[in-house]
Amino acid sequence: MNIIEIIQQPWPWYVVGPIIALVMFFLLWFGREFGMSASLRTMCAAGGGGKYSDFFQFDWRSQKWNLVFAVGAVLGGTFSTFFLEPDTSVDLANSTVASLQNLGIENPGENFLPAEIFGANALTVGGIAFLFFGGILIGFGARYAGGCTSGHAIAGLSNLQLPSLIAVIGFFIGGLAMTYFILPYILPF
Repeated sequence: MNIIEIIQQPWPWYVVGPIIALVMFFLLWFGREFGMSASLRTMCAAGGGGKYSDFFQFDWRSQKWNLVFAVGAVLGGTFSTFFLEPDTSVDLANSTVASLQNLGIENPGENFLPAEIFGANALTVGGIAFLFFGGILIGFGARYAGGCTSGHAIAGLSNLQLPSLIAVIGFFIGGLAMTYFILPYILPF
């Protein structure tokens, strides 16, 4: 197996976990806060959002590293998608396949992002409205919770912050509620 084939395989938790812990250690060491919503806040402040909201009135230049991190995340995701993902199929249980087929997903497990939800065919008025209102809810939730899932689940929990623990529990409850109680009713649209 050559190095490219090794890199293309999913990295096990016992490799990725310590890398994330090391990154968190350095962020804490240098007094930085981690989270993608913080990067969005920095972008809005840099773009003049402080004229419209006090929330964006801060020294965004001291947070430029957040922007570099966000760009790195996008570039890293793009690179891995085009060069490191030979197979995007997902091994699903037969009961999950049957449930997804009942919801209108033709080939569940063929890839991570079903075309019925994320493909060009999903860009209908209903699909765009779904994405738009979903984005508003995610943005509102991240602001209301004081951070996004990555900020609370990775940074907040590593700092032993009780509000982050409460937020992460809420994220899981919301995700389960969406999966089992809401998505089956809105997916057909």
